[in-house]
Amino acid sequence: MKPLLSLLILTTLLSTESKSQSHDLIGYWHNWYSAASPYIELDQVDSRYSIVAVSFAEAAVGSDYQMVFIPGMVSSSVLQQQIQSLKQQGQKVIISMGGANSPISLDNVVERDTFVASMERIINDYDFDGIDIDFEGSSLSTTGGTISTPTDQKIINLIDAIKTLQQNYFNQHQKHLMLTMAPETAFVQGGQSTFGGIWGAYLPVIEALRDSLDILSVQLYNSGSMYGLDGNTYSQGTADFIVAMTEATIHGFMTSGGSFTGLPESKIAVGLPACQGAAGGGYADSATVASAMRYLIGQGPQPGNYHLLNSSGYPNLRGMMTWSINWDAACSVFLEYAANYESIFGSTSVIEEHQTTEKSIYPNPANHIINFTKDPNDLILITDVTGKTISVSSPNSVLDISFLAQGSYFLKIGSETFRLVKIE
Repeated sequence: MKPLLSLLILTTLLSTESKSQSHDLIGYWHNWYSAASPYIELDQVDSRYSIVAVSFAEAAVGSDYQMVFIPGMVSSSVLQQQIQSLKQQGQKVIISMGGANSPISLDNVVERDTFVASMERIINDYDFDGIDIDFEGSSLSTTGGTISTPTDQKIINLIDAIKTLQQNYFNQHQKHLMLTMAPETAFVQGGQSTFGGIWGAYLPVIEALRDSLDILSVQLYNSGSMYGLDGNTYSQGTADFIVAMTEATIHGFMTSGGSFTGLPESKIAVGLPACQGAAGGGYADSATVASAMRYLIGQGPQPGNYHLLNSSGYPNLRGMMTWSINWDAACSVFLEYAANYESIFGSTSVIEEHQTTEKSIYPNPANHIINFTKDPNDLILITDVTGKTISVSSPNSVLDISFLAQGSYFLKIGSETFRLVKIE
């Protein structure tokens, strides 16, 4: 039995944190290189991504419960330094567990405890702020029980494992281990159709962990049609699908396995692909996403046929999530998904918000000359969003950027980083 005092402290801490949350842009970051969505150095991730989910901690070869994480493109020490760089700028860095290519199944208590021990090593070695559950495929399924009283061991063991990870982390660090989830629609809203197999299989996990869960971002892509709360079916890639699926997670719904009571809007983020190539289906262009999001938060007209049950919308919606940061950079030099998020929720650039510096640059965006409020004594490094160096210079009070193509860049002055937007 866990100490009552520790549990009371944890409950109080979680309650305090939940009251102070604002909007977030969550992005998954690839720990590998792909020609279609190239590798980005972690410390070059756009500052608008306030929560960065490193993808992925996976099951070791020959196992579906022993977790490993091996940096794919840099050494462990370099990645550790890059994680600290983001954290110092105010961004949260979490480790996503699973993914489409790594089924995880905790079939008994031995596997559960091995999973916990291996994840604790990963979390502590890299100083991650939290964990993300991205179990897909055969990782979770139901054969009986209800949402409130699951009977499948792999579900029960996952719930126990996450509780143990969070409790142990709190005991060691005296702070909350962030918890996010990114299930596919079948595992959540699909429970309206039936409760069995993968359909609704995440619902018992969400229910059991609702108090310590920070953000639920259902993947509104690679999905078949799903029921809305109005009894109609909606297809991915539309404003109706975004609105209907999001309200279902807030309002809750009935299943044959009992009632899912929904989550506070402040724990719900809308998960979408960054661009057409990022997913097999479910991409919606920026205008469609913006119209759906503005309707959801009560700042725009109804964009389709689905009518919100809560006519005033959900202004405290947590934000947006995307697969992925790499795809956002690969598909558009403007990081279109991040820019769309910013246009909906306003500026949330954590680098600019958390910097305490005597230096600043203006104008930004700029088309020709950048000015400095204080003459830089350090070399100035300009990189693109993939981390590739564009130029190194040592100007006095101005910097000529007329040679840059239109798009987003990072400008480093010594140890300080600014996001720079070049316009024509």
